[in-house]
Amino acid sequence: MFRNTLPFFSLIFLFLSCELSTSAKDGFPLARVNDEYLMLDDVDFSEMQGIRTEDSLLHIQTVIRNWATQQLLIDGARINLGEEQQTDFRGLVKQYETDLYTSAYTEALVKGNLDTTLTQEELTATYNQNKELFVLKEDLIKLRYINIKSNMSNSQEIKRRFKRYSSEDKALLDTISIQFNSFFLNDSIWIKADQVISKIKPLQKGFNKLLLKKPNFIQLNDSLELYLIKINEVLAPGMQAPMEYVLPTLRQIIINKRKLILINQLKKEIVNDAINNKKFEIYD
Repeated sequence: MFRNTLPFFSLIFLFLSCELSTSAKDGFPLARVNDEYLMLDDVDFSEMQGIRTEDSLLHIQTVIRNWATQQLLIDGARINLGEEQQTDFRGLVKQYETDLYTSAYTEALVKGNLDTTLTQEELTATYNQNKELFVLKEDLIKLRYINIKSNMSNSQEIKRRFKRYSSEDKALLDTISIQFNSFFLNDSIWIKADQVISKIKPLQKGFNKLLLKKPNFIQLNDSLELYLIKINEVLAPGMQAPMEYVLPTLRQIIINKRKLILINQLKKEIVNDAINNKKFEIYD
């Protein structure tokens, strides 16, 4: 790549009409602001692959001017900001660097040592100990629904099987579901009522309260479509959220708790190891 860019950069220097000295810094300089140099190796050329020379020149110009603007602003800040404020900034930069290194290393250690296997007993215990966290803020429902064309020849048979919903009916409806406009047949899981309303157009026209009655069979139709909806269970805001609904949160609570314990344990081991290997000493 470097061999191909030399003729190209001769055009850049003609275009920019600037004199650059290579004595101040090893390498190939593109620009200078006071004592700071932008070197050829500092520029990412990957995004210029395959574009025209004219566009590449414009891009290089932009890179150089952005770099120069940043350097001039930094120099201006060093001249005009008070020493106390600059000291604070240097402390923040140092702390940020420290946090980046320690966080990355800690995450790597945790990733290699954290046990993420959960038992049902742990999940149940965490749920019972934190019930106040799992109070519903929205309506939840268990339901199934089918949206089909109103003129389907077998619509009555579909309706009969949908309402009865034996294991045989469920298997058949699942088999022919390719004929439906849309459907949801897993009525054993809790979902938000708002999600259902967003999927079923007639419910968006004032029929949404029909969802909150249980048990309830709803049939909505117009000239083109027929909706069959069976409500099994409803939970209102303020009620206790079912354990199966909050399982992802339960898992995260347990994993986060394990993670904190593991981090503290790893930190102690690192310090003890350093003491034992004479890498860390506290002087009286």
